[in-house]
Amino acid sequence: MEPMTIQEIAAAVDGKWLNPRENAPAVTAVCTDSRKLTPGCLFLPWVGEKFDGHDFIDKALDNGAAGCLCARVPETLRGDKFYIQVADTRLALRALASAYRDKFDIPVVQVTGSVGKTTTKEMIAAVLGAKYRVLKTPENFNNDIGTPLTLLGLKSEHQAAVIETGMNHFGEIEYLGAMVRPDVAVISNIGDAHIEFLGSRQGILQAKCEIFAHLKEGGLAVLNGDDSLLDTVDIPFRTVRCGQSGHCQARITEVTDHGVEGITCTVETAKDVYRLSIPAPGVYMAYSASIAVAVGEELGLSHDEIVRGAAAYEPAGSRMRVVRLPEGRIILDDCYNANPQSVTAALEVLAKTECDHRVAVLGDMGELGDLTEQAHYNMGALASMLGIDFVVAIGEKAAKIADGTAQSGGEVLHFATKEEAIGALKEELRPNTAMLVKASHAMHFGALVEALQREYD
Repeated sequence: MEPMTIQEIAAAVDGKWLNPRENAPAVTAVCTDSRKLTPGCLFLPWVGEKFDGHDFIDKALDNGAAGCLCARVPETLRGDKFYIQVADTRLALRALASAYRDKFDIPVVQVTGSVGKTTTKEMIAAVLGAKYRVLKTPENFNNDIGTPLTLLGLKSEHQAAVIETGMNHFGEIEYLGAMVRPDVAVISNIGDAHIEFLGSRQGILQAKCEIFAHLKEGGLAVLNGDDSLLDTVDIPFRTVRCGQSGHCQARITEVTDHGVEGITCTVETAKDVYRLSIPAPGVYMAYSASIAVAVGEELGLSHDEIVRGAAAYEPAGSRMRVVRLPEGRIILDDCYNANPQSVTAALEVLAKTECDHRVAVLGDMGELGDLTEQAHYNMGALASMLGIDFVVAIGEKAAKIADGTAQSGGEVLHFATKEEAIGALKEELRPNTAMLVKASHAMHFGALVEALQREYD
C-alpha cells in the first residue's frame, strides 16, 4: 500500500478523526486481524456473527497498529494512536479501498464464475505477467474482506490488476464490483455452486451478471461461449465469447490431453492463431487459456507474450496440484473446493492418468440444497463409469457417493471421518498409483494430502 495520510483516510471513509494531532505518521497497511498486524498499520475491527473486532482494538494498538477505525469508540483514547469514527467498519473498508483504487490508472480485470474462477484468474495473471507487473488476488481472497485488502495492495509499480470476486448470495458481486470497477469483466461459467442460497442456475446467472453493474463504459465482457446460460446474456458492452462452439470469437481447437503433464491447444481469434502449451492437467484448462488470450489481446500483448505467459501458468494452492512421490505414486491435490462440475472434471483427469491403479478420495460437497443427495450419488456413479479402480468416500453426505459407486459396480469404502480413512488411503497409495483427493473446503482434505506426503518424507 502506498502511504495515505490520516486526513485522506478519514475523508475516504467519511469518518471523524477523534484525536487529531500534528505530524501524525502516514499509513502503509490495513489489517483486520489483531493477530497478524504490520507495524504502523491501520487496524480495522471487523464485526462478524460471533465476534466483534472492537474488543481487540487495545490489543492491536499494543501490538503496533498506529491507529484504528471504530464504529464503537473505546472509553479511553491513547494520545500516541489515532482513532477515526465511522458508522460501519465493513462499509468503511469498501470506501477506503474504492478511494485507494482511484489512485491507479491501470487496467483492472474482474473475474467471477461458479467453477474455475481462481484458475482463470491465475491464467490471466500469468499471461499478462509476460508484459506487465500484475497485482492479482492472493489465494482465494475474493470476499468482502479479501477484495478490498487486495486492492489496498496496489503499488506504483503495478501496471495491471486481476481481481477475483466470489459470492454465495445476491448483491455480493455488485458490492465488490463497486470498488473494483473493472475495465474487463470475466465470467468463467455458471454451475451449481451455492445453488442452496440462489435457488436455481438462473438465479446464479443473475448473481454473476452483477459483475457488469460497474464495468467501465467501453469495457469488455469475456464469457464462456460454451455455457448455455451465459449464451443468453445480452449486455451493452463489447463481448468476446470463448470456447469450442462455432460462434466463439476466441475459439478453442486441437486440444491434446497429456495427462498430468498438461495440455496443448490452439486458440483462434480474428487477430491471430495461438498454439498454447499449458503445464497443468485437465482439458478444461483450455477455457481459462482462451479467456486469457482474449484479455491479453484487449490489453495489447503480442503473440509471443501470450504464448509465453500461458506456458508460465502455475496452479494456486490445492487446485489440481500434482504431488509426485516415490515409486510412481501421484497425488492429484484438488481439495481446495468441490461442486458437481469441478468433481466431474477432476475425475476425468484421473481417468486419463497413465498408471496401474486409480483411486478417487471424495468428500462432502456443500451448499447444494435440494440437489445434495442426487449430486453426491451421481459423482460416485460417474467414478465407476469412468473406470476408477477404487473410491474412498468420506463424510456424512459422501455416503451417497459410496451408494452411487457400489450400485454402478465399482469398489468403494465409506468412512465418516478423515481420521478413520487415513489407514485405507495409505494402503491404496501403492506403487504406480494416481490418487485424486477432492472435497469442499470445509472438509479440510488438505490434511489428508499432508499425511500421505509425510509417509514418504
